[in-house]
Amino acid sequence: MITNGAGNYAIWPGRFLRFRNYGTQVAPNSGSMGFGVPAAVGAKRAFPERMVIAFAGDGCFLMNGQEFATAVQYDLAVIVIVVDNGIYGTIRMHQEREYPGRVSATQLKNPDFAAYARAFGGHGETVRRTDEFAPAFERAVASGKPSIIHCFLDPEAITPATTLTKIRDAALRPKDWAISP
Repeated sequence: MITNGAGNYAIWPGRFLRFRNYGTQVAPNSGSMGFGVPAAVGAKRAFPERMVIAFAGDGCFLMNGQEFATAVQYDLAVIVIVVDNGIYGTIRMHQEREYPGRVSATQLKNPDFAAYARAFGGHGETVRRTDEFAPAFERAVASGKPSIIHCFLDPEAITPATTLTKIRDAALRPKDWAISP
């Protein structure tokens, strides 16, 4: 079962994972940041026999990441994949599209999310390169503990199809504002 909140990071599992059965994805319809981690805790409590993985952007995790403590308290072996690009990505994308180069209040100062997991008694991993992910995921599963895999992502990779620079450049290009009769 996959859970996620709201943010550009949610495009990645939506684009690349195939949900073939009902009851395999738990996600908000209303753009609720912070939904993924508490949803994963609830899903694992309701379905302890199932693997439950939460995708969370760094900003999204910071909204309700304290629910990881609940997972540890009740020994709910969820795996939280924190996608850390150091920004509120969706807000930044909109800023670049509407006000190119006028960035305001989207930078984040993040903790070490893997250390955060260990501080609660869970399992923590840090991933900086793609080839590090599979072994980190295998270790998280093998730990049998609630786990956080802290994945660093270049903030330029705002979606699978574009970058912040491309969005900004498109916004700066002159537009044809001619009104036709």
